[in-house]
Amino acid sequence: MSADFQERLRGIVGAGRVLTAAEDLAPFCTDWRGRYSGSARCVVLPGSTEEVAAVVRACAEAGVAIVPQGGNTGLCGGATPTGGEVVIVLTRLNRIRAVDPDNNSITVEAGCTLHAVQEAAREADRLFPLSLAAEGSATIGGNLSTNAGGVQVLRYGNARELTLGLEVVLADGSVWNGLRGLRKDNTGYDLKHLFIGAEGTLGLITAATLKLFPRPRVQATAWAAVPDPAAAVALLGRLRDAAGDNVTAFEIVGRPALGLVLKHIPNARDPLSGMPAWQLLIELSGMRAELPVNLEAALEAAAEAGLVTDAVVARSEAQTAALWALRENVSEAQKIEGVSIKHDIAVPVSRIAEFIVRADDALAARFPGVRIVCFGHIGDGNLHYNQSKADAESNAEFIARTGAVNRVVHDLVHELGGSISAEHGLGQLKREEVLRYKSATEMEMMRVVKRALDPRGLMNPGKLL
Repeated sequence: MSADFQERLRGIVGAGRVLTAAEDLAPFCTDWRGRYSGSARCVVLPGSTEEVAAVVRACAEAGVAIVPQGGNTGLCGGATPTGGEVVIVLTRLNRIRAVDPDNNSITVEAGCTLHAVQEAAREADRLFPLSLAAEGSATIGGNLSTNAGGVQVLRYGNARELTLGLEVVLADGSVWNGLRGLRKDNTGYDLKHLFIGAEGTLGLITAATLKLFPRPRVQATAWAAVPDPAAAVALLGRLRDAAGDNVTAFEIVGRPALGLVLKHIPNARDPLSGMPAWQLLIELSGMRAELPVNLEAALEAAAEAGLVTDAVVARSEAQTAALWALRENVSEAQKIEGVSIKHDIAVPVSRIAEFIVRADDALAARFPGVRIVCFGHIGDGNLHYNQSKADAESNAEFIARTGAVNRVVHDLVHELGGSISAEHGLGQLKREEVLRYKSATEMEMMRVVKRALDPRGLMNPGKLL
């Protein structure tokens, strides 16, 4: 990096906000899982949209590539430099710009953590429903760049559905201010959708106007055992018929996934006896005081129909938090256990049970002794379907066959009309894999958009495309 370029960046953000020492760069050059590592020219920490725009303009004029980064909690290497880029970390853009309860909207900067946005909504007696295990460190910019889903997509939709407007710094350093709090705006292309899910390859999201909702007054949470995934899907249908949009979460956890949580997470306790193979975390929320009674009645009826074999309903906030902690700590427990082959897939809800049975059988036949950790958002068809082997030596050999494992899983997902990336994005992990499943026409359409908005290919190169 030339001294002049470095000095220009320091002049924009301040000398202490341009990091160049190896030990200072290291945390920003490795992803959360430790799978991807790279090198950066420097890390820049701007504090405003104007500073972001000036930094991007300087990089564009120097022909230097850029990697945007927020909380660095991604799982596909999408925010990790590959070599020689400037990493622009947006965590200092952490202001809540406006809360509009009458419009049910909130405008926040991209570096706000998801938790901070949730709390700002709560203070206005509103709900921002996007919810992830990493919400204490994941940032809104990262959530939008990957079109994050989380545990309440079933009721509220993913990040795309929760976004009204964006502010974006484009590849040349110009700023598009699309921070409109409108539900209806039929004046041409809805440009915000180009940047949601684009993983920073088209521009840097610096702020967003997001939807808020009335805060639910009543919540009912249960942990239930079911005979198999087909019973889980049937139970979901029954609950939605009975409670409609009050079903806000419906999560499945296989025994191997729960076993890792019980093994590695302090104070974790199995809610049910007998070590059932498949368990569900169910949440109903809304305004009706009778929701807890409705949930218990629905579970009793499901038990009589053979869909539920055991269940416990939370009786306090502490019990609710303990049940949610079991689900939310699965990824952390896997990380502690060691490397695994991860799949973030989606299929139609009606094909969930078929996918699990067929994929389990195919993997067991081809890779004897495989351990399958299956959990996720069964209510919207999104499964985290991960594989490893229990001992380190066998697992190392197994991980070396990642491509063969991917063929089994992803080919079946494609056959069932699904997606190989439901909510984590493509990043570096799946940028080549996706070519097997998207048509040449679709890929070329994406490349046309990329060339139009980033003709020099400086925005997060090597990711997604």
